[in-house]
Amino acid sequence: MQDYPHYYRATASAAAESSVDVTSPGLESIETAPPPEFGGPGDLWSPETLLAAAVANCFILSFRAIARAAKLEWNALSCDVEAVLDRGEDRVTKFTEISERVVLDVPAGTDPAKARRLLDKAEHVCLITNSMTATTTLEAEVRVAD
Repeated sequence: MQDYPHYYRATASAAAESSVDVTSPGLESIETAPPPEFGGPGDLWSPETLLAAAVANCFILSFRAIARAAKLEWNALSCDVEAVLDRGEDRVTKFTEISERVVLDVPAGTDPAKARRLLDKAEHVCLITNSMTATTTLEAEVRVAD
């Protein structure tokens, strides 16, 4: 791993009446638009859905690193995120709640309590949710194979 700070770049560009093209050096571009709630077409990624996806992705990558360090074997992990956009007490529109529902499949003989502790740790160290003011909740299920 490189020393901190790390720098990440992205560029967005659009014409007056087009979708937005989001690019980053070395990556394929992503076509985005507003979500249906803001009058968008509903068939493209939006900044709001990209944020929810970033939370889910970060959770899985954080868990992967933690599980590797703890020598926990696992088979599969899914993370379903619901991000709530609302107006706070200050009347500023922002994400106020992030709910993560995760399901972890582990091999037979795995200690489910240890697996759950590592899921909690992954939620605690996720750099995306740590960078937000929204309240984050985790609902986790550990399924041990027969």
